[in-house]
Amino acid sequence: MVILALVVAFLGGLAIAFQSPLASQMSGRIGWLESAFIVHVGGAILAGLPLVFLAGGRLTEWRQVPPAALACGTLGVALIASVSYTIPRIGVTATVAVIIAAQLLVGAVLDHFGLFGTEIRPFGWARGLGVVVLLLGTWLVTR
Repeated sequence: MVILALVVAFLGGLAIAFQSPLASQMSGRIGWLESAFIVHVGGAILAGLPLVFLAGGRLTEWRQVPPAALACGTLGVALIASVSYTIPRIGVTATVAVIIAAQLLVGAVLDHFGLFGTEIRPFGWARGLGVVVLLLGTWLVTR
């Protein structure tokens, strides 16, 4: 199961890496808000098609989801906007590196304190070293 989770996470990373320059290219032509709209409509269609065949899945249970979790789509708009702004200014590599560094830092805090219902995974010296190495790599990439 861990191997499958790692493969799925890697594929998610690939998706972000490809989505970023493509969204930046689109926003350079039509604007960041329009780009964010198209990205999210495309995602809604891709997620919606299987739900049609699953008779809506568990969509009727949406009221049981915490309000903050329901607002997470706004974070996707923030991601598209930040990518659209930063790629033309600092490049794809630096943009992706900073995004990953931010994700790692927030992830470490979420894990350590078990925030938003995540399992507590204490921040030890090995994780700390990993964070330092990634931040050093991010700094080298953005120079």
